[in-house]
Amino acid sequence: MALRIAVQMDPMESINIAGDSSFALMLSAQNRGMEVWHYDVRTLAYETNQGAGGTLTAYAAPVTVQRVEGDHFTMGERRRINLATDLDVILMRQDPPFDLGYISAALMLDRLKGQTLVVNDPREVVNAPEKMFVLDYARFMPPTMIARELDDVRRFQDTHGSVVVKPLHGNGGKAIFKIGDDRMNTSALFEMFNQTWPEPHMIQPFLPEVSEGDKRIVLIDGEYAGAINRKPGEGEFRSNLAQGGYAEAAELTAVEEEICAMMGPELKKRGLVFVGIDVIGGKWLTEINVTSPTGIVAIDEFNGTDSAGKIWDAIEARL
Repeated sequence: MALRIAVQMDPMESINIAGDSSFALMLSAQNRGMEVWHYDVRTLAYETNQGAGGTLTAYAAPVTVQRVEGDHFTMGERRRINLATDLDVILMRQDPPFDLGYISAALMLDRLKGQTLVVNDPREVVNAPEKMFVLDYARFMPPTMIARELDDVRRFQDTHGSVVVKPLHGNGGKAIFKIGDDRMNTSALFEMFNQTWPEPHMIQPFLPEVSEGDKRIVLIDGEYAGAINRKPGEGEFRSNLAQGGYAEAAELTAVEEEICAMMGPELKKRGLVFVGIDVIGGKWLTEINVTSPTGIVAIDEFNGTDSAGKIWDAIEARL
């Protein structure tokens, strides 16, 4: 019997099929004969059944995909399905922000444990915010501060000079600022950050090596699967592809191999099947991306690999 899979993700109309990892996973599933569904996280509903646990449902539609720009999907009739009995696998792939809505949905999906396999494991996604989980591997990180107080930030600047400030739960390179040695706008920037986000913020030294690229390394079930080097576009220091960066082929340095070897068993144990880590200068680990990692399409284009297929192999092995 064909596997029944659903992808919890953003609207199909909004994706860029040229580089979207969720689309690549759906296309690979379809090519394997799987039954593919799509639903919006906002349609999740949990209802208790007196004396018999509860039922988690969503309004989902069967979907067929094809790599044709502007005509990349056909969707059937949307209907309410039981995520425990009508599916075998759910891919949790909606984009952050990693906010209370994201966390609430993950905790609802966690109630499917032992019934429907959710990838990545939703409880472990909650336990592994991308800029917090990385602190477990501080020996590979640049000096880092997580704080809201301006005096703490200025003390960090005294030691490190130019710094980069990031929202703690941001994504895609959004709202990342560089503050130079002159410290102009430090106080104004932190006023804005503190008014916008209730959580503290991440501050790190500016790494000049970023001009040579920010490597995205993909691990599948704890094993290295491929990498790309993302370089900033003209007039930018951010190398994210979503911010105008571009990709080139990449191999691992000895330090990056050590990072993967140290991290891999923990990722596998946690049920974090598809993970993307970011490394600058061949040695500075900056993020561990577990919510909806990207990069497999570019990696496969450079290396002639099938990362989506490897992910489905890992998922089927877990079933």
